[in-house]
Amino acid sequence: MGWLEFIAAFAGFFLSHSLPIRPAVKSRIVAVLGPRGFTIAYSILSLAVLYWLLTAAGRAPTVTLWDWAPWQNHVPLIAMGMVCILLALTIARPNPFSFGGAHNDRFSPDHPGLIRWTRHPILAAFAIWALAHIVPNGDLAHVILFGAFAGFSLLGMRLIDRRKRREMGAEWERQRQALRSGPLFHSPASLPEAALRAILGILTYAALLRLHPLIFGVSPYLMLPH
Repeated sequence: MGWLEFIAAFAGFFLSHSLPIRPAVKSRIVAVLGPRGFTIAYSILSLAVLYWLLTAAGRAPTVTLWDWAPWQNHVPLIAMGMVCILLALTIARPNPFSFGGAHNDRFSPDHPGLIRWTRHPILAAFAIWALAHIVPNGDLAHVILFGAFAGFSLLGMRLIDRRKRREMGAEWERQRQALRSGPLFHSPASLPEAALRAILGILTYAALLRLHPLIFGVSPYLMLPH
């Protein structure tokens, strides 16, 4: 299949992330599956198409842009630890500025946590993941793949800011200004939860290191066939 499969997987990825969330399409799916069922189905679809795209990049013809060197593997190894902890600290926590939050009505600019550093922590983690994986993958297909993901993440931050600002009105600017004067770290009362989430992030990182060769057939340490 070569490049044709890679192009088809890319098209499938973007269609699967755009069509189901259109209001007319989403309302019909939610009517059948319910809100929770939609979230589960959409998550499974997203992961399945992402896996197809990643494996299709590995099957695309090899066009080397730069040679691999052992030091390059340290970049994603270090970055992915940061990504896992970042996601663990922010997923399903109040965040009215982006997606992936929960109980946004409980958000307080006085205790923003990592939202003080970035309004879009999930997209930031996705961008770090993508940029870090470009370094040891110097072939054309993977550079296109991870470069597109990084660009998609950074552009997504601007698009979500625009949409949220329109939806929240003056409240968006008020809370954004309050964030700038808020604390840089979690409040003492939230430290136990933050510590537990950080531990879960570390465990997730360890699991990813273990599963990477099994899922993708490549060792994250050596970048050689497993």
